[in-house]
Parts: sequence; structure tokens; C-alpha cells
Amino acid sequence: MSDEIWRRDEIESPCTKVCQIHPETRLCLGCARSIEEIGDWSRLTPEARQEIMADLPNRTPAPTIRRGGRAARLKRQIT
Repeated sequence: MSDEIWRRDEIESPCTKVCQIHPETRLCLGCARSIEEIGDWSRLTPEARQEIMADLPNRTPAPTIRRGGRAARLKRQIT
């Protein structure tokens, strides 16, 4: 029996199973893909998927600035 019958060509995916879309950036917090890219992923060509995957390290799925924390809450209470 050959192992060839068990071989499958899986679609390479950056999914980390942390699927949550950030409301401002519209990117997944787990893999940094847009909701459109995630939805189209299985229909994209291998080249298109590679292009997206090459760009993922350059993306910031969530803003890195803080919203103010305690200082901002105190300021809002005063005004």
C-alpha cells in the first residue's frame, strides 16, 4: 500500500485559531488577515496567498496606543 493515497495538498494558512476581528482595523487579531481575505482564502491562488502571507508581518491588527487607562477615566470624571 502506497502512502501516496493519503497525501493531500493542504492550503497553507496563517490561521492561529484566535479569530476575532478588531472593529477599527478590520483585521483578525490572530492572523492579521482582513475578513475579506479570510473569506476568500480557499479560492485564492497559491501565489495570492503567498503574497498576503508575506505582508502579514508588516500589519498591526490592533492599535498599539493606550486609550488612557486610569488617568483618562479620572479626567472624564472631573469634566
